[in-house]
Amino acid sequence: MNISHLKSLTFLHQRSLNVNTMVLLLATYFAVLFNQPIIQKVYALSSYDLPLYFISHLLLLAAFVIIFSLLAWPYVFKIIFIPLVLSSALAFYASNKYNVMFDYTMIENIFETNSNESVSYINISSVSWFIVLGLLPALLLLKIKITYNGSLLKMLFMKAVLLCSSMLVILIIAVFYYKDYASIGRNNAYLNKMINPAHVYNTYKYIKKNYFNKAMPYSLLGQDATITSAKNSKPTLMVFVVGETARSQNIAYNGYQRNTNPYTENMGLISFKHVQTCGTATAVSLPCLFSNMNRPDYNKQKANNQDNVLDILSHAGVDVRWIDNDGGDKQVAKNLDKIDINKNDNSDLCNKHSCYDQVLLRQLPRLIAKQPGKDKLLALHLIGSHGPTYYQRYPQDKTLFKPACERSDIENCSDQEIVNVYDNSIAYTDYVLAETITLLKQYQEEYNVALFYLSDHGESLGENGLYLHGTPYVVAPDQQTHVPWFMWANEAYFTNKSLNKACLEQKAANDFVSHDNLFHTLLGFYGVETKQKNKDLDITYSCKA
Repeated sequence: MNISHLKSLTFLHQRSLNVNTMVLLLATYFAVLFNQPIIQKVYALSSYDLPLYFISHLLLLAAFVIIFSLLAWPYVFKIIFIPLVLSSALAFYASNKYNVMFDYTMIENIFETNSNESVSYINISSVSWFIVLGLLPALLLLKIKITYNGSLLKMLFMKAVLLCSSMLVILIIAVFYYKDYASIGRNNAYLNKMINPAHVYNTYKYIKKNYFNKAMPYSLLGQDATITSAKNSKPTLMVFVVGETARSQNIAYNGYQRNTNPYTENMGLISFKHVQTCGTATAVSLPCLFSNMNRPDYNKQKANNQDNVLDILSHAGVDVRWIDNDGGDKQVAKNLDKIDINKNDNSDLCNKHSCYDQVLLRQLPRLIAKQPGKDKLLALHLIGSHGPTYYQRYPQDKTLFKPACERSDIENCSDQEIVNVYDNSIAYTDYVLAETITLLKQYQEEYNVALFYLSDHGESLGENGLYLHGTPYVVAPDQQTHVPWFMWANEAYFTNKSLNKACLEQKAANDFVSHDNLFHTLLGFYGVETKQKNKDLDITYSCKA
């Protein structure tokens, strides 16, 4: 370090600012910079009313002055505001680049994201933004000495002046612009989720709910479950493929103009064309789709403390296993035998961050060979089309669409490159499904064989400026809430389970279904009877001979 660097650091160390000045500077930084996404949104919703654009900055500035003044006290000022600046810089990057909203669901998804998945978001762009907008201001704040107006009484008086002035500004704005903000706010309730740092409040809610709430007693469900014997008395072998980030819009079976299903197109899959998800992120959708709760009534804590449909199949005597390639089961497999893919044992299909989903198939022959003659369900949790590193989800020899976006900062790729790389990942999932069906056919002399595929949520690829997933459900686009659901079985399965395949194909083409149907439909398709099954939600019920 040279002499000039030492001098600059000494200057910063000796530099002091009054606490109220510091509050005004921080409030301005948050209002003018970190909340630019919500201001732009309000500006667009106001039909580009220019005065309202500038008034919105002033309104946020006054609000932040009030909030920050209440937090600005000796000994804790830097402890509070340095982490706030750092985390808000990250939130601003995500909001500005991908239109991410940090509501409770998004915070839940962040906390439950595995480290390998998190690494995929680190790139030159994100690191540069964080350093310039977060780290450097935080270091500056660390070096500056904060003064507090002398006596406690004077400090409180000056704080009161600042608070009253800010309240007066808000009152004046309300007098002249209340109708404008009321109209925009009532019709767009999601806007409050865009305010930075809303992530702090939702992080508090998540920690409180998950670590400080009283534990809920565990509920056993479906202990009366029994399997209805197939006509040929063969046991059932089903593979349930849990998809990741696949959206219905990019599925050839569902009308997409590209053939993203070239590997299974002649295998007789039944594709449900109108399927709605329980959530827009894995942390919500995965446990929800296996639970007996419908989306409006879903409660994660309850789901984690009761049996799900896989547990009920186990109660019926089915050997259920979970094999994971997506970094976690979100407690769906809490009572099951679970296998996590070991990257070191599969170096030809894995890198240091993730594995291609084909690696899951290596587990199947060994698991099928266990307990011969027993009913089985093997759940494969894919990494599927998880972004932003879509290019890491398929091997290069499975590239069908070019040019593909082969970088994690997808905002620097063209829309067509993003669609191409995403479609490649969808097509690779189709390849994995085709290989799974081919393997199942090898066992059809011993078992009635079948496959389910259902994705947890969809993905935005730049439509209306949105990328990735996790948008609050109330405003989430169809691309994030509509997903593919496939069923496949050999002819013997339909015959011996008394299922009408043509009836199911008709329902798949016309009926509007959702994750709510999975719990009951899986039981019905497998042939399990229990009081927990609701025939009105079992898609197969009306298709039984």
